Amino acid sequence: MAELKLSESRDLTRIERIGAHSHIRGLGLDSALEPRDVSEGMVGQAPARKAAGVILQMIKEGKIAGRAVLLAGQPGTGKTAIAMGMAKSLGQETPFAMMAGSELFSLEMSKTEALMQAFRKSIGVRIKEETEVIEAEVVEVQIDRPAVAGAASKTGKMTLKTTDMETVYDLGAKMIEALGKQKVQSGDVIAIDKSSGKITKLGRSFARSRDYDAMGPQTKFVQCPEGELQKRKEVVHCVTLHEIDVINSRTQGFLALFTGDTGEIRAEVREQIDTKVAEWREEGKAEIVPGVLFIDEVHMLDIECFSFLNRALENDMAPILVVATNRGITNIRGTNYKSPHGIPIDLLDRLLIISTQPYSEDEIRKILNIRSQEEDVEMSDDAKVLLTKIGVEASLRYAIHLITAASLACQKRKGKVVEMEDISRVYQLFLDVKRSTQYLMEYQNQYMFNEVPTREGGDEDDATAMHS
Repeated sequence: MAELKLSESRDLTRIERIGAHSHIRGLGLDSALEPRDVSEGMVGQAPARKAAGVILQMIKEGKIAGRAVLLAGQPGTGKTAIAMGMAKSLGQETPFAMMAGSELFSLEMSKTEALMQAFRKSIGVRIKEETEVIEAEVVEVQIDRPAVAGAASKTGKMTLKTTDMETVYDLGAKMIEALGKQKVQSGDVIAIDKSSGKITKLGRSFARSRDYDAMGPQTKFVQCPEGELQKRKEVVHCVTLHEIDVINSRTQGFLALFTGDTGEIRAEVREQIDTKVAEWREEGKAEIVPGVLFIDEVHMLDIECFSFLNRALENDMAPILVVATNRGITNIRGTNYKSPHGIPIDLLDRLLIISTQPYSEDEIRKILNIRSQEEDVEMSDDAKVLLTKIGVEASLRYAIHLITAASLACQKRKGKVVEMEDISRVYQLFLDVKRSTQYLMEYQNQYMFNEVPTREGGDEDDATAMHS
């Protein structure tokens, strides 16, 4: 008899990708805002992390808005990692929008409109409203289906109870359909919003926990609600100003949020929304949550964008602006003037500047260790020492890229632990910037459009100069 093979069941609900900063869980600070040595995926950069922690605390307490922070440092010193750590530490309630400076020039809208939309995405509105809710345990659901299909609509009765009372409700066709969609059955604890008719399944009652011998891991047990069936509840909705703009700017505005085709939004619409939100704030119905807008590669913005940022930061409802750059003294895009970081002096004057320093050899070793764990790669101590040396001499990013490549080389020779030979193999296969530049200098005559003059004996010096 042929042996039956059970097909492997794969959970397709979760898609896990290992990104460049997927190991970052926060800023790695203790309660006194002192940076721990290795924590939440962060290593080194203690002064920069502490400064970012102070900014974060001010954001959480709502004491800072319309301020701007610049993360400045050499490539590969953890500027984006610090911004990601800030985003993770803020939590779900505080909006965090992220964009690259070059994005503005590839959109089908004006640069200032794209920046304005990014600003509005970073400002949250917490809207409070009171609604009447029926919260109870389902005792019984009776649905009368007509004998002939289509002869009449379905009707039914539902018995609900709390610890104090029990009531029977008549059900219409829409409520029966909603109950069917939620798969509500006797023993479930549900909440019904009276204004919209929305049914939310809160879980199974503890009293009915022994109804079945086996249950799925997602089954949640809750207590039977106390008091009266009907309760007044304060519901809090968290939305961004941009979402309100889009919904009010066109007839199918809500759908535009999903398609991403928001287009340009008129200034009049935004003014009306700002006026309405200000009214809600005075009445106590809403509160503003200033979030964070992170612009990476900020030197890619031009002089018009920098002028807009100057003005936007003075607005009443401005978020915290965090920008990052790896440039030194360079031209401001759109002008012939040079400036530190490629940012105009008047905007630099508004920025709190946090500097990042190059990593030490010990810190590179710790980062590579964290990345190996994140990418689920087992590595011998000798291989780690060699990879750290490569990280010091070439670059940290290059060393990180070699981890997965070395793991694949290890699998090919049917090994389980990455050894020095695997690191050496991928080091020979993939060049770093310095070796690639040296190769170009040696064989420059064989390439098209060569602009470097040929000089005997100076190839290695030229390669080092170009790399630096």
